[in-house]
Parts: sequence; structure tokens; C-alpha cells
Amino acid sequence: MAKFVLAGRADCPYYAKAELLADYLQKNLPDFRMHKITQHPDVWEDWLKDVCKKNKWSHQNSPIIWRELLDRGGKGLLLGGYNEFLEHAQLYYGVTSSMTTGLMQTVAQENLEAHLEKELEEEALKGLINPLQVWITSASTCACYNLIPILVNGEVFGANMEISINLFDHKWAEENLERLVIEAQDLASPFLRSVSVCTREEEAFRQAHVIIFLDDRVDKEVCSLEDCIRSRDPLCQRYGSLIEKNAHHSVRIVVGGKSFVNLKTVLLMRYAPDFAHNIIAVALGVEGKAKATLARKLNTTPSCIKDVIIWGNISGNNHVDLRKTKVYGYESAVWGPPPFSRPILSLIFDSEWVNREFVLTLKKSTATGRTFGGILTAHSIATTLKYWFHGSPPGEIVSLGVLSKGQFGIPEGIVFSMPAKFENGTWVVLTELEDIELSEQIMTRMTSDLIQEKLVALGELKHFQPCQSEHEDLFADLILDDEKDPVVSDADFLHPIPQSSSEKPQSQENTNDYGKTVEQQ
Repeated sequence: MAKFVLAGRADCPYYAKAELLADYLQKNLPDFRMHKITQHPDVWEDWLKDVCKKNKWSHQNSPIIWRELLDRGGKGLLLGGYNEFLEHAQLYYGVTSSMTTGLMQTVAQENLEAHLEKELEEEALKGLINPLQVWITSASTCACYNLIPILVNGEVFGANMEISINLFDHKWAEENLERLVIEAQDLASPFLRSVSVCTREEEAFRQAHVIIFLDDRVDKEVCSLEDCIRSRDPLCQRYGSLIEKNAHHSVRIVVGGKSFVNLKTVLLMRYAPDFAHNIIAVALGVEGKAKATLARKLNTTPSCIKDVIIWGNISGNNHVDLRKTKVYGYESAVWGPPPFSRPILSLIFDSEWVNREFVLTLKKSTATGRTFGGILTAHSIATTLKYWFHGSPPGEIVSLGVLSKGQFGIPEGIVFSMPAKFENGTWVVLTELEDIELSEQIMTRMTSDLIQEKLVALGELKHFQPCQSEHEDLFADLILDDEKDPVVSDADFLHPIPQSSSEKPQSQENTNDYGKTVEQQ
């Protein structure tokens, strides 16, 4: 089998003449094959240089013809240009070409038109395969830095889905974002179509299929907790109107981070009402922290612990419910196959640890800002998105911040973390769960803060009065000790970024409450 490759400029008359001769030979000789390549005149020279450099050939004109060595492998054997191909055809096959100059030019023009049409068709086909538009706000933060590699690994959105990532932040962060774009491109992920930077607010969320809200920076200095809460309203109002105006009709929006997560979620719902059902708050970070703390106590791995329920304010007053929590693969006197599990409260015999140290340990991590580091925030968001697109593990409880409609006796109109599951591209609150009622005291403690936050943000309440927990006196010593041991912030993982505002640590850090166990209720 003789296989040749004919390549040339789309408008080259000699390519047209060689093409006609090759077509004749291929039609009349059963063992003769010719593969044809045309290049646009503007890119022909660069393309030819690359081919010659790769194969260590020397050729400068159009066309170029070489023979593929199918029987022996290798880089191919350069035949030359049109004259060399004509000589080869006369010598081996006794065939020549009698195409006139006028016909050569006519065919060359037709070749160029056909090439341009083919390019347009390819662009149109490529456009039909639209990548998923993923927007990330506050993209200069450490969480975004950790999030991007997870989003482009093909597991979150699926192995058949390409994504385009749009990094949105303030103008002063543009230089850092450009560096982040280069690092993202260096990943060379087959699932990443493009990465771009947006610093113009009016252009945000254009055709967004997914929007990820990370911890934001406010535009002015705040001096009190109330000012800090109120500063979220104008920002969410602007974002909400942009979502309504620019986002795709099927957009999915997740709110993550470590400050006012529930509040930001309910405000976005208020100002983007058409998408309210598709806005959720990520609670898997708190859930993961609780699992890790329990796993250290039992000397097992966090992934073996399932069905921890987080109730309430994700970044504030919440309650960790262990009544449905199970442990799989735990090494003990009672052993079973992989599906076998045991209630965690039957394995932790130290009730003092469950009722006191477990609560204080989680309280301490929240108070010092360690609960949501960049890695944990990124993983929590990515896992939530993965569940949203592909469904959560069958039979497993997932904690999720959603708008309350009165489930479990929770007041309507606030975003509240509660047990849920993902299936068929949406989420469902698990209202059918039995024996998970919360006491009035616990419910009041959590809902009071959320209702007050919303009213203060909307200007309907002047002062915020955080609900005190019965462990408050114990937390003071922990917080004072931690003030002597500064925590590394997100910014330390990236290039220094100028701050546009200075916020006091929100006083919610002193009001978190990770609930009690069954014995306390």
C-alpha cells in the first residue's frame, strides 16, 4: 500500500494541479492512497515550518508531498513539491497532468472557498458543544486557589463536560487573578476549555451555569457587628440584580465560606427571586469538621462516619446532631460486611467527652477561624456541586442550607441548614426522617440569630442581640488562649493582596453552638 500526504496553501494553483493528479491515481490504482491537507494562506508558512522542523525536512514552497512508511513505521519520507510528485507519477505509474494554468487558478480559488466553508462549519460545530460557564466571586482568595484544580478534574461536573472558569473580583486584584489564570492553564486539563478574568461588575455572571460565592470583602470600613451585617445587603443586592440580568436560566448558585453564609444566601434569594430555589448554602465544611473530630476519638477515618446532621446557622449558632450518625468498617468486637454500620453514640462510651469536649473542640475551631480553611472550603463546595449534578450517595444524609418553608418547625423565610439529599439534578429536604425533633430551646437559640441577622441587614432592626449558649463561659478561656496563638490566614497562601476594608471579627464567633447529643436533649 502506497500512502501519500499532499499538503498545501488552500489558494495554491500547484496544489490544485497535484490534487487532480492524485485523485486520478487514487481512482485507478487500488493500492494508492492520498491524504490531503489544506491550510489557510495566513497560517501556511508557520504550519510548514513546524512540520519540517518536526520531521527534520527542508522545504519552503506549496505544496509539500511525503510518503507515509506504513510498513516500517517512522517519520515518513519527503518526496518534495509539485515537480517531484509529477516526476514520481511519470516514473512509477506512467501518468502525467495536462491541466492548464487557467484551470489551475480556478480550482485553486474553489479550494480556498471550500476551505473557508469548512473552517466555518468546524467553528459552528465547536460552538454547539458549549462549555459549562462557571463563575467564582472573590476569586483572589485562597479558597479559589484550592478550588480550581478540583473543578477541572472531571469528577465534579462529569467526564463529558468541558468548563470555562470566570474569575470575578475587584480591579485591584487583577494582577493576582492573571497569575491564577496562568497556573490554571498550566494544569493542561482536558476538561478546562478556558479561564478568564472579570473585574467589571456589569459584565459579571454572563450566561453563568454555575456561580460560586466565596467570602467577600466589603467596600467600606466597618466598626461594629451591625455595620458588618448591613454591609452584606448592598453587595447581595447588586449581585442579585446581575444574576437576574445576566445568568443562564438554569444557573445553580452555591454560597460557601466562613462568614454570614446563611445571611448572604437569603439576601441573594431576595434580590434574585427567579433563581431562589437554585441558591443553596454549603454546610459540608462543618459536617466534615465534626466527622474528623469524631474519627480521632474513635481512631478511625472520617470517611467511615456518615449521616452527621448540621442544623441552623452554618457560620454561626448551629447544632450538630449525632442521633442518625453511623460508623462503617469500625474495628471492634462486633464486625460485619461493608454495608454493616453501628450507631456512633453506642461506640462512644465517654458521655462527658460527647457532651462537653466534642462541643468545645468544634466551638474552638470555629471561634479561631480554622473551621473553614481554603482547602476545606474548596472541598466542601466541590463536593456539594458534585452531589447536585450527579446525586448524593444513596441513603446518605447531606446537610444543606436552604430556604425554610416551615419544615421541622423552623420559621419560614430564613436559610437554615437541615438534612437533605440530592437526586435527579435537584435537592430534597428529608422531612420523612423520624426521631430528629429539636427541643424548643435549641430551635430558639438558632433561629433567633438568623432572624435578627436578616432584619439588621434589611435595616428593620437596629441592634443585634446574639443568643447566649450555656457553654458561653467555657468558651471565653479558649478564645483568650487562642488570641496568643495567631492563625495563618487565607492571604498567606497567595501573593499579598491589598485590603479594601477592615472588618472586626464577627461576634458570631463567640456564639457558635454545636448542639448537644441525645442525652442532653
